[in-house]
Amino acid sequence: MYREIDSLIIYRDNVRNTILSDMGEVFRDFYDGDHDREDIVRRIYTLVNRLLDVATDYGFDGNLWQNYIAYILAMSENPFTITCERTMAQDGTVNEFVKDDLMHFNNILHYDFAKMEEKLGINCFARITAYKSLVKPERRFNKNVSNCVKKLSAALDSCDSPDDLYDIVTGFYREHGVGMYGLNKAFRIRNTDGVTTLMPITNTSEVTLDTIIGYERQKKQLVDNTEAFVCGRPANNVLLCGDSGTGKSTSIKAILNAYYDKGLRIIEIYKHQFKELSTVIEMIKDRNYRFIIYMDDLSFEDFEIEYKYLKAVIEGGLEIRPDNVLIYATSNRRHLVKESWKDRDDLDMDLHHSDTMQEKLSLAQRFGITIYYARPAKKEYDEIVRGIAKQYPELDISEEELIAEANRWSVAGGGYSGRIARQMIISRLSDM
Repeated sequence: MYREIDSLIIYRDNVRNTILSDMGEVFRDFYDGDHDREDIVRRIYTLVNRLLDVATDYGFDGNLWQNYIAYILAMSENPFTITCERTMAQDGTVNEFVKDDLMHFNNILHYDFAKMEEKLGINCFARITAYKSLVKPERRFNKNVSNCVKKLSAALDSCDSPDDLYDIVTGFYREHGVGMYGLNKAFRIRNTDGVTTLMPITNTSEVTLDTIIGYERQKKQLVDNTEAFVCGRPANNVLLCGDSGTGKSTSIKAILNAYYDKGLRIIEIYKHQFKELSTVIEMIKDRNYRFIIYMDDLSFEDFEIEYKYLKAVIEGGLEIRPDNVLIYATSNRRHLVKESWKDRDDLDMDLHHSDTMQEKLSLAQRFGITIYYARPAKKEYDEIVRGIAKQYPELDISEEELIAEANRWSVAGGGYSGRIARQMIISRLSDM
């Protein structure tokens, strides 16, 4: 096995410091002949333990060795795989190197552990190639990565040659992409010791636009703009504003689910991270995905100046925002930056108070599309309640009682909204 690993060229850096490379070193020491059996067995058990941890993190089952090879191939970001993500593989000499690498992966994939197990008196490899895992809740592991890797792993079952493996792997890169950006839907920003990185959000809501009852015009505006964006046509930054609990944030989550398969990804960012925006955009601008930078519940007080960083990124900085990046924000404020009566007072001591007003209004104006989600009227609220109730067929309540209870919740909750309606229904379900 170690000879196969040593022969890799294109994928060489991608297997460094992995379970696979460490396993290769164990095999090297074993076949050199000068080794301590107990030490070799201990190292093997340590690596098998690490493999089981990976299986737990990603919900793998069955042939864990095959799953792990599929995981390495799916997560390997190198010039070849990045070129292939969501496009056809290009002709070129590099393909010859890639096919050589995949020949070695094919040999690793079908490696016969029986001889080594017999000499060492162990049987852990036999077990991990026919592994039956405990049933785990989906939130215990990264579902998006798990589903993609399992799909690739299943395809490897029919792989009989390096050419087959080449077709399978490049087809996977074309359909799903590669690495962290390809296999995850959403990300958040992390800064550690001054280094900015993106971290996958491993579990995201499975909500769809049909979950939001009403607001058809608003949803269509959002869909039309996002559809243009993922298809490579001109699209606008979007501000979703309006009353709380009306479905603004849910609409963004639903859009991600609707267009993930078309290459849409979302990066969630908070106000205190706006200084990182330029760095983040630099990281993603050359990848073959469409990124929405998502800001939830966006608003600024008088003393907060972070909005100035956002203004420069949206429109106004020297560097042009990449075509594969848009900004979607939600807010309960239409103008985002808090205004006071002093801002509108012609007698204010500020000699250029109109400039102060324009400074505060200009951020919202840089969003090309503003979509307003208004609090529903009584009739609309009742329709929302009925629509949400239909999503829970186990709910045992008459329509008359349902509407009456929803009205009581609206009084206690401060008004009509889809959030209040859903909270009422969930409370009712919890009492059943």
